[in-house]
Amino acid sequence: MVALRGREVDSFLARPDSGRPIILLYGPDAGLVRERAEALIASAVDDPSDPFSTVRLDGDELAAEPSRLVDEAMTIPMFGGRRAIRVRAGSKNFVSGVETLADSALKDCRIVIEAGDLKPDAALRKACERAKTAVAIGCYTDGERDLAKLVDDEFRNANLRIAPDVRALLVSLLGGDRQASRNEVRKLVLYAHGQSEVTLDDVMAVVADASELKLDPVIDGAFAGKPSLVETEFTKAMNAGSNPGSIMMAAQRHAALMHKAALAVDAGASESSAVEGGFPRLHFSRKAIVEAGLRNFTAPRLLAIVDQLGAAALEMRKQNALAPVIAQRALLAIAVNARRRS
Repeated sequence: MVALRGREVDSFLARPDSGRPIILLYGPDAGLVRERAEALIASAVDDPSDPFSTVRLDGDELAAEPSRLVDEAMTIPMFGGRRAIRVRAGSKNFVSGVETLADSALKDCRIVIEAGDLKPDAALRKACERAKTAVAIGCYTDGERDLAKLVDDEFRNANLRIAPDVRALLVSLLGGDRQASRNEVRKLVLYAHGQSEVTLDDVMAVVADASELKLDPVIDGAFAGKPSLVETEFTKAMNAGSNPGSIMMAAQRHAALMHKAALAVDAGASESSAVEGGFPRLHFSRKAIVEAGLRNFTAPRLLAIVDQLGAAALEMRKQNALAPVIAQRALLAIAVNARRRS
């Protein structure tokens, strides 16, 4: 079974194994999936924009004729050179094409498959983990260390300095989607062009309004029992370009952290210390409303909410066109029932 983790992923991405030309990228961080896919394609061909070198396939269309994947992979480029195939997996099954390809002798062709958050028993994931010529790489939401490295790398490339406390604030405003985080940092670098150091004012002017921070009022309003605030802030977040999937992911993370804090309170901790210990990246301005939300729910109810949000997230993936409605409805349900203790 080949499912790379931790440093194995970085090593493979830096020097992809030619003996494993089929690469599955999957996970909840769509931005990280895209970023890694683009890097793998760029290192596989001389010109990723050349249609003779890079073929793009839709997984749902491929499902009607899985053998097309094999045909494309075996095609010899008209002008020679290396080739790459980039597949965007959807909801339909094209695993038979992947399995046939895994048993084929590929030469100078890399296949990169982008997928969502696949369960361990998903057919596509199992096929790529099982095949000797394939590898599966999970792309999960960045932790604080990953985000700090991203910030340091971008600032080093731009020859910019940043004070430790300002860097800590910047890191706290990122996360949820790798490409979105990187874009925010690069926007900050551009804003600070001509300076030697990025200041707190720079971060607040450029990143705070466009980061995941704009989702906090929506989530906090739901758990604090404020339906009107949820409606207002949800509309503002959508108008600002937020993805309903990102809002739901933020709500799921928040519910899990709230459950952890509630268990700490049940064990004898104060609400204040439970919040501080359970929310390591909590901005001081949110502490009061998060504590208010904690008072509204018991640990069992928070666990039930985690399940409810998971079900809503699944429904959003099934009915993408209704995703905003489903997300808002789930958050409003939390807000309306927030003060009910049983």
